[in-house]
Amino acid sequence: MCGAELKTLPEGVQRVSAVLEAGGHPHAPVMLDDAARTAQQAADALGVAVGQIAKSIIFRRKSDDAAVLVVTSGDRRVDEKKVEALVCPDGRRLGRADAAFVKTRTGFSIGGVSPLAHATPSVTLIDQSLFRFDAIWAAAGHPHGVFQLSPQQLQSLTGAPVADLAVNADDDKLALQRAISLVTLRAQTLATEVEAPSPCISICRMSASSGLCEGCFRTAGEIAAWSRASDDSKRSLWKIIEQRMAALTA
Repeated sequence: MCGAELKTLPEGVQRVSAVLEAGGHPHAPVMLDDAARTAQQAADALGVAVGQIAKSIIFRRKSDDAAVLVVTSGDRRVDEKKVEALVCPDGRRLGRADAAFVKTRTGFSIGGVSPLAHATPSVTLIDQSLFRFDAIWAAAGHPHGVFQLSPQQLQSLTGAPVADLAVNADDDKLALQRAISLVTLRAQTLATEVEAPSPCISICRMSASSGLCEGCFRTAGEIAAWSRASDDSKRSLWKIIEQRMAALTA
């Protein structure tokens, strides 16, 4: 990539591109027409399996406020306990990293966090699930930016260790079934409640692959708008939630 082309890219993508070029990486970042803030959006845009999307998950280590980066497949969920066992030798736990923390530590906004070229060094781990694939794609410092690489190249570029860091598939399936059961029970009260009840079951965790909350099957925007929505709008959303749950169990 020539200097003139590099200068036309967003600043975050320029940083990633410079690191890739310095490392002799054969694939420069590319800019997608639409944003790919979730693994599923990226996979759809690239025409690849969602597991081929290397998503970057940032945690906040409570003992020293360090950023902990876990790079995993788009179809996997990180098991925080496994990560804590490796990066929290003092027994203290990991905390959630909000948007401000992520931006300050990595220099990237959520939805475009690259696994490399961070503003400040992060404690980095790679989940072994990525090694199922010959080619994967990672964010390049912007919601529209991605770059191709192999799992081996990811390890070489980051120098990060590889470990089993994902939630057991059977545990994930059981958690999904439990959430669907609880939300379904709440849906049964729609006919008797004067005002549509909230579908929230106190499992507030957004899925990186689907962009939906794993506890109520709503998008972040739908959750934020719930309190201001009319009762008709809430009941309409309930129908959409039921359709989403049916699709997940099909």
